Amino acid sequence: MTKNSRLAVLRRRHGLEPPLRSVPDLPNDTLMEKQSMTTTTTTVTSTAVVPTAHGSRYLQQLCKHWSHNLTVEFSREQGSVIFPHDARGAAWPGDGRLLLDAGDDTLTCRIEASSDGQLEALKGAVVRHLDRFAFREAPLHVDWRDGV
Repeated sequence: MTKNSRLAVLRRRHGLEPPLRSVPDLPNDTLMEKQSMTTTTTTVTSTAVVPTAHGSRYLQQLCKHWSHNLTVEFSREQGSVIFPHDARGAAWPGDGRLLLDAGDDTLTCRIEASSDGQLEALKGAVVRHLDRFAFREAPLHVDWRDGV
């Protein structure tokens, strides 16, 4: 069995075989400390309060969906998603961040971006994903308030 065969890769992934190279132990930092190491130049913000009785459900669905390829932290009531400045071939000045807060009958979405273009792109992504997950209620009323 070669070191890069499919079976060898699967065995390493599940801990049945040692890694090809040693991985140094990383310090046990919090997400906020890790975020400070990324490129962040927050200059523009926008907030939307979305009326829905299922805010917690949509928050968790959004965060689980984006956790596959983005830095995400969430609970039933709050969530945070970091959109890297170079994601999907983009070249924004800094990372974007989505903050989610689920209330009893609302979902508050706050976007912090490094440019107006990034802000508009993230607004569109959030609305498209919310409508996809809230298809029974779609389209949800999402009224963005810039600078809030």
